[in-house]
Amino acid sequence: MFKRTLIAALFLVPALGFAADNTTTTGTAPKGERGSHFKKADTDGNGTLSRAEVEKAMPHLLGKFESIDTNKDGQLSRGELSAWKKAHRGERQAKAAERFKHADTNGDGKISRAEAEQNAPRLAKKFDAIDANKDGQLTQDELRAYRETKRSRRDKA
Repeated sequence: MFKRTLIAALFLVPALGFAADNTTTTGTAPKGERGSHFKKADTDGNGTLSRAEVEKAMPHLLGKFESIDTNKDGQLSRGELSAWKKAHRGERQAKAAERFKHADTNGDGKISRAEAEQNAPRLAKKFDAIDANKDGQLTQDELRAYRETKRSRRDKA
């Protein structure tokens, strides 16, 4: 059970960061891509996200809806999502580091195929796609790069 939760969290935390990263109107994203995920989720085009819109487009945030909705108006604004993301960035990074450390049983700072198969089977299934330099080891940088590639492909779709 713990392994399944850990594996799910390995992929959920970056998704949370993705949802929050794309909610700001300023930043380093190209002009046409800023806030694209938020914009797609805002199906009624009113500039905020209702609980129903969050449930449909960002279900991973549904359980946190009340804490993100700081003005308690039943809607999530870009600003509220951005502030929530900023406040929880360190927490998300710490959880990601903890999951990586759990999978890296020998403590060498890399996840081998055997470690992935034993401790993170979902990661093991994508091992070859993530292992950019084909050295048989996954680093945190390779995992980050893989997530960014997947994120940019999803944004273009």
